[in-house]
Parts: sequence; C-alpha cells; structure tokens
Amino acid sequence: MLAQLSIRDIVLIERLDLAFDAGLSVLTGETGAGKSILLDSLSLALGGRGDGSLVRHGSDKGQVTAVFDVPAGHSARLMLNENGIDDDGDLIFRRVQSADGRTKAYVNDQPISVQLMRQLGQTLVEIHGQHDDRALVDIDAHRTLLDAFGGTSDEAQHVGNLFRAWKDAERGLKKHRERVEAAAREADFLRSSVEELEKLNPRDGEEDELAEKRARMMKSERIAGDISEASEFLNGNASPVPLIASLVRRLERKSHEAPGLLEETVELLDGALNQLSDAQMAVERALRNTEFDPKELERVEERLFALRAASRKYSVPVTELPALAVRMISDLADLDAGEERLKQLEGQVGVAKAAFDASARSLSEKRHRTASALSAAVMAELPALKLERARFMVEVASDPAQATAEGIDLVEFHVQTNPGTRPGPIMKVASGGELSRFLLALKVALADRGSAPTLVFDEIDTGVGGAVADAIGQRLKRLSSTVQVLSVTHAPQVAARAATHLLISKGPSAEKAETISTRVARMDDKARTEEIARMLAGASITEEARAAAARLLSGNG
Repeated sequence: MLAQLSIRDIVLIERLDLAFDAGLSVLTGETGAGKSILLDSLSLALGGRGDGSLVRHGSDKGQVTAVFDVPAGHSARLMLNENGIDDDGDLIFRRVQSADGRTKAYVNDQPISVQLMRQLGQTLVEIHGQHDDRALVDIDAHRTLLDAFGGTSDEAQHVGNLFRAWKDAERGLKKHRERVEAAAREADFLRSSVEELEKLNPRDGEEDELAEKRARMMKSERIAGDISEASEFLNGNASPVPLIASLVRRLERKSHEAPGLLEETVELLDGALNQLSDAQMAVERALRNTEFDPKELERVEERLFALRAASRKYSVPVTELPALAVRMISDLADLDAGEERLKQLEGQVGVAKAAFDASARSLSEKRHRTASALSAAVMAELPALKLERARFMVEVASDPAQATAEGIDLVEFHVQTNPGTRPGPIMKVASGGELSRFLLALKVALADRGSAPTLVFDEIDTGVGGAVADAIGQRLKRLSSTVQVLSVTHAPQVAARAATHLLISKGPSAEKAETISTRVARMDDKARTEEIARMLAGASITEEARAAAARLLSGNG
C-alpha cells in the first residue's frame, strides 16, 4: 500500500509530507484547494507524464517521493529483480521534475526509465476518475479482470506459455525446413564434391611435403650436369690420376739415385693422389644423390596441381581441403537425416498446437461461464448506484483462428444504460459519471481480485447525492477491507465512512506570506464533524448541519 507521499515545489504545494493508513482515506476541501494537484503529484511519482509547468513558480525543479509497503513476491518486486534493482524493504519512488521540462526517475535511489517507473506504478496504484478509468479503457484489461474474477489467471498464464511453446516450435520447424530445402538444392553439388574429394583424398600437410620434394628434385636437376662433368674429369679418359700415378712411380725409382732430392716431391704427389681418389668417391656419391626419376617429378607436380585446383574450386586453402571433405560428408548426412528430423519437428509442432488448443478451449469455456457470473455480480451492485435500469454485459467472442498468447477469446465490457437503447462498448456508451459507477461496481464485484493494492477514486461521486452517494460510500468502505482506498470526494456520505480524513486547503506560505500554498491536515473527530457539516451546509455551517454530520459519523463509525 501507499505509506507516505512527500511533495516539494509542485504547483501550489511548497512542502508537504503525508502518511497514509490502510483502509479508506478521504481527501476533502473547497474547490480549487489543490486536490487535483495532489493526485497529479502522485501520478508523476508513478511515471505519469511530466511537464515543466508543474514546478512551483520561482523554483528550478520540483520533486515527488512515494513510499510503498509491498509484500514479498509482489509483481513489482519481481519486476525490479528482473531489472537488477534492489528491492529490500519499502519501495521508494522518486521523480524530479525540472522547470525546463526534463524529468528524472528513481526507484530505491537507483535511476530508471520513466517507462519502467510507469509499469511498476501500474502494479501498485490505480487512479480512477470520470475521465481516467484505465481499467475500462484497455480492452486487454477486460480479459485480465475476467480471469481474476473467475480464478483463471494462472490457467491463462499457462495458456500463454503453451502458445509461446507452440510458436517456438513453429519457428524451429521453419528454420529447419529452410535448411533442408537449401541443402536439397545443393545436394547434387555436395555429392559430386564429396566424390571428388574422397577420390583426391587430401592429407594434412601434404602440400608442403610435395612442394619441398618438387623443389629438391628440380634443384638436383639443375646441378646434376656440373656434377657429371666433374665425375667425367676425375674418372674419364682425361683423368689426371693415371698420369700422376705414373709420374710418382718414375720419381720414386730416381729418388734412390739422388738421395734427399725427390723424397718430399714424391710424398706430396702421393698425398695428391689420395685426395683425388677421395674426390672421385665423393663426386660419385653426389652424382648418385642427384639421380631421380623424371616420372616421379611429373607425378609430384600432377598431385600438386590437383590439390591446388581443388583449392581454387572450393575457395579454401589446400590445408583446409581435408576438413572441407569432412564437413561436406556431414552435410550430406544431415541432408539425409534432415528429412527425418523435419518429420519429428512437424510432429512436435502438432503436439504443441494440440496442447495449446485444448487448454485454450478449456479456458474459453470457463471464461464464458465466468462472464455470466461477473455480469450478474456487477448487475447486483447497479441499483444502489442509481443504475437500476442499466445492464452490464461481459461479451466473450471466441475465434481459434485468431489465437494469441491470451488464448482464443476477445473479452469486452458492454453496457446498456437505458432500456430500448442499443448496448455497446462501455467506453463509448456510458457517460463520465456512469463510467465511474460502473467501475466501482466492477471493483466491488472483484473485491481483492484483479486490483492494484491501492485504489484512488477521484470524485466518482460527482453529480450524485443522497442515497447514491451513501451507496458509493458503502462500496468504497467495503473495498477498503481488502485494498487501500483513497477517495477525493465532495459527498459527506462518503467522507463519513473513512477511517482517515485529510482536509486540503490553501493559504499563505510559511516562507512568504504573499505566496499561496496548498496544505493537507489530518483531522480529529471534532474537525471531521465540522468539515462534514460544511460539506452538508456549504459556507454557512448551522447547528443542524453539525448535528447531521455527527449522525453520519456515528452511523458509520
């Protein structure tokens, strides 16, 4: 419920702090005292439309703070949790309105969007007047109220979950069908590609191996001629080895004839022969190492060409050809399995739709039965509210072809204000005063179901008096046993039934005597008697009016 309301520098309100109790609280006062300003301030704190003109003249900004005592598990707390906002203790709504038109919104001192503040506010407070009957303006709310009355809100939520599951299944089916159709269009290409890649059978790292081997063979081909020429020189007919060997033998024979003259020369020539012999063996080895099969080079080059051609064809590096082959084989398998999966998904969609259809039909049947009961409950309240000739009807139109998350029903409140007139939607047929009384009858019929924890009624007793005003007071009192009710009223019969009576007045500001400021005072029994007497008699309060006021208070105490 609304526990406190603090207002700073809003229109005529300079500084105001109000505490509210459970039950029925009424706000009364002379016309123009500022009752509408109070409700505009509350609306601002709940996310209502801001306006720079709301700021008190001479101030650069105004501020409204509303404190709510909200039970654990309430939808407002759940909404705060979903948006990462702390919800411990009371919920404190604060709205700052600047004179330049800008506004800032806070909940529990954390900045939030005005839209979120409005959504939170709608779960906590409903403000109803002759021109602001939001519960009746929104047709979707009619269905919500019907479900609340019939106790089918949880079932309606279940139907919504089934609808979303059905639509999710349909989206999954559509997505899979598109994949299968796309794969089917590429099936021939996939099969030929898989066949080609399987025949090619590319291996990881094969390109590098082949390129290295090809480079080595081509390099060997280029130097093989030089090595062969060296081999021919060392081992062929022109080889110097036999000549040097013959020379060594002749010098050895002559060295005995001239001791000490040729020994060194013979030794050096002998070493040269050994070096040449080693060179002959080395060049033979090199020549053998350069030997290759030209056909092998051809095979290597053909393999490289095939791999690189496949790379260009499939627009992937050669290194990724093995992985591509695996993916294509998997895609073919998916294509084959896709048809089976498609049948499974179609079956799942059918099951999900059947589950929704069954639950939606069951809910629809209950709504049709509840519609008659709600119509009767509201009708029972109308005679006392001077609407005895009116009829209230809950119209439920069911169309499975127009299914939504709310089911298959369109629910709309219709009224017939007088016999012989054509019934029609309540917002189009009922006048402002009638609309307020229809709403009150509806709220009484719903009791604590389908309402925010705080209901505010703004002068719904306008234009009525006597027994009708008393009937309105009775119903507001009855409502206040289940929800907090605040009522701005001009009817003494309504004011007399309140548990808390607040008097709104205006007078000189505490800071500047020449400035007018709105004030609110909580009245004791004596002051209440005087205020209700004023409401009965007008500006001149008589003893008879005071006695009548006392009787009203004693009869409703």
